Amino acid sequence: MIFENQIYESTQRFFKENYHTSLTEETIQVQKTRKEFEGDFTLVVFPFVKLLKKSPEAIAAELGEYLLHHLDTIDSFNVIKGFLNLTLKSNHWLNFLETIQGRNDFGFNPLIINSKPVLIEFSSPNTNKPLHLGHIRNNLLGSSLSKVLEANGKKVIRVNLVNDRGIHICKSMLAWQKWGNEENPDSSGKKGDHLVGDYYVVFEKHYRKQVEELVAGGMDPELARNKAPLMQEAQQMLVQWEENDPEVTSLWKKMNSWVYDGFDITYKTLGVEFDKVYYESDTYLLGKEKVLEAIERGLLLREEDNSVWIDLTNEGLDKKILLRSDGTSVYITQDIGTAILRHDDFDPSEMLYVVGNEQEYHFKVLALIMKRMGYDWAGMLHHVSYGMVELPEGKMKSREGTVVDADNLLQEMFDTARKMSEELGKLEEFSAEEKENIIRTIGLGALKYFILKVDPKKNMLFNPAESIDFNGNTGPFIQYTFARINSIFRKAKEAKISLDGKLDNTLIPDIREISLLRLLYDYPSVVKEAGDTLSPALIANYLYELAKEYNQFYQEFTILKEQNAGIRDFRLILSGAVAGVIESGMGLLGIEVPQRM
Repeated sequence: MIFENQIYESTQRFFKENYHTSLTEETIQVQKTRKEFEGDFTLVVFPFVKLLKKSPEAIAAELGEYLLHHLDTIDSFNVIKGFLNLTLKSNHWLNFLETIQGRNDFGFNPLIINSKPVLIEFSSPNTNKPLHLGHIRNNLLGSSLSKVLEANGKKVIRVNLVNDRGIHICKSMLAWQKWGNEENPDSSGKKGDHLVGDYYVVFEKHYRKQVEELVAGGMDPELARNKAPLMQEAQQMLVQWEENDPEVTSLWKKMNSWVYDGFDITYKTLGVEFDKVYYESDTYLLGKEKVLEAIERGLLLREEDNSVWIDLTNEGLDKKILLRSDGTSVYITQDIGTAILRHDDFDPSEMLYVVGNEQEYHFKVLALIMKRMGYDWAGMLHHVSYGMVELPEGKMKSREGTVVDADNLLQEMFDTARKMSEELGKLEEFSAEEKENIIRTIGLGALKYFILKVDPKKNMLFNPAESIDFNGNTGPFIQYTFARINSIFRKAKEAKISLDGKLDNTLIPDIREISLLRLLYDYPSVVKEAGDTLSPALIANYLYELAKEYNQFYQEFTILKEQNAGIRDFRLILSGAVAGVIESGMGLLGIEVPQRM
């Protein structure tokens, strides 16, 4: 924001010296000049019309002359209606390039010392099935947001809440009891999370059959779903679990341990880590305790069937159940306990929940419940919602076993990366080990970028083959641009070209080179906006524009063969700065960039 601040301050001086008035910060609007006009920055003049009682063109011309003579960074200006377009002198762009070369922290804000942390929850898997495509978007978004917030000077605590209890967990356990024949990950050759997920599907298959038989016998469908023998058994198992029945608890621990081992493998492949893991089996107890206390204080309602509710009709919502009639907890009960535990553990400034947009109502209710129960920090709870991920084949259904497992999708990404790289002949010169490393880097980069480039709030269609295209708005295209720049520097080293980091200030860069410099200059503001709006998509699409602009520059200009050493060195330093920002930005997305491709 160096240049914008200079324009802002000089504009303030113009009004003080010539009109004896001060402007509010909001009145002075400085923005990037649109591509179809000449200039680097545009000052919007319309807000000054009422104050000066002059035409926008007259104000712009007067102010332009003032800035031209009082601000040594300005080379020229032009007026388009109420817009004052300002062009910077070339040497100031060159000075900017000199200041950012070799800086790993360019675009980042320094850490705010002693600030309260931002706590961000993501992943939140159930232990009755493996991670799937929806979880991938959740994990990638949560992990990237953590990095973006850190780049904006925040201390971040990454937490995972494992949903390891509840009726859905009991369904897998009951199915394994009935039809498992002591099968385990070793005997089956399956990852533990996949094995347990298979039994969840088995339960639903037998359960649906029972419901259909009851409905065929004349029972109401809703009643049939509740009265089916398997559902009754699963509900009884949940009650036994909450009563610490030894046999049920032992089975629960065994099957959950299988799932955790499977999850850890997937997290490692994705490059996702957590600072703390909470378990619903622990947090629901505190939530239940606080609900019971709230009943005694007259804050909640107990119905005749012994269920506990909160009435939120005064807030424009409805009644919400907090404890079932049999005394067992629901999701929001453990969320109450979890929020309290986290507040006590970390005293955060914010708690962010990265959860799908179908849970917007749930988190609105959670914040209201916490406030009603007397927690004055309930306003720090914020739902970071995201849209559904679909495949070209359509929606996924876990109960029917049609969910795309994360592990299977990752393997498909690696296989697709291998096939496309071999077809393009990009891996011929590498050893077998180098090939595998590059393939995994390309496959993961393609997946992460394709997911993160979409605005989190939007639903998206994920197409594996499209994501690995080496052209277009994809991760591999940006990775290849980085590798191309590294290739230039390897050749420069072979040619014994050395750089001292100094630039010839008399150089006048071409408009294409200025365009690259403008994009580099934008990087800090893009990182800040991504943090403010909680949208890594802004960084992803910025990197695509930067890579696209660089490749056009690469096609039009010589670098190493440039005869003028000053111009050659400038283009090398410019290329290095582009590579640095690509590596930095892709790092915020959790994506590695290979040195060679």
